[in-house]
Amino acid sequence: MEFYDVVSTAWTNRFYKKEPVDLAVLEKAFDAARFGPQGGNRQPVHFIVVTDPAVKAKLKEWYLVPWNEYLDNARKADIAIGGQAGFEVPEYLKKADDFANELDEIPVLVVAVAELAGLHPTDLDSGRLSIVGGGSVYPSIQNFLLGLRNVGLGGALTTLLCHYEAEVKELLDIPDGYITAATIAVGWPSKGFPKKLSRKPVSEYYSVGKFGQKAEA
Repeated sequence: MEFYDVVSTAWTNRFYKKEPVDLAVLEKAFDAARFGPQGGNRQPVHFIVVTDPAVKAKLKEWYLVPWNEYLDNARKADIAIGGQAGFEVPEYLKKADDFANELDEIPVLVVAVAELAGLHPTDLDSGRLSIVGGGSVYPSIQNFLLGLRNVGLGGALTTLLCHYEAEVKELLDIPDGYITAATIAVGWPSKGFPKKLSRKPVSEYYSVGKFGQKAEA
């Protein structure tokens, strides 16, 4: 696929066929993931492929606890969803809830972990939420998602299972010194891909010189 076609249609897929995913196909997406940029070429990210029904059922059980809390808050409008006109919040929540309750039926769950020794966040003393540590992790995960799209697979990035990090680490034999970063649902999409994702105009994504300052015509 052409690069722009990949990045403009790689949506969060929540509906999957029951067909299994061949590991050789999945490996093509992992091949893309390993080229994600990271500090010092430390390559801290590791992916765990989960297909065992019992293990997926346990992950779903844990996932539903924070999800149901999130869903309740979202329905009460305590959590903002959607950043543009026309965004259908009830429809979005229905799809996300169906996804959560069918998590164990999705062919593959991929748990992404990161080696703490390979992360060097520079904003720990900033007095606000630290995000820099993820700079050596999530680019590889995004490359993985784009790699999935390139071979026709759907993917959905989730982070709610990080609430159950200790339990997930024990379940999957993740060693000390590693942290959980995301769980990605993977499968063949049952509803295809969009022609183009709905996003703000590109002019709203950048400023020139100072925040909010636009380029001169």
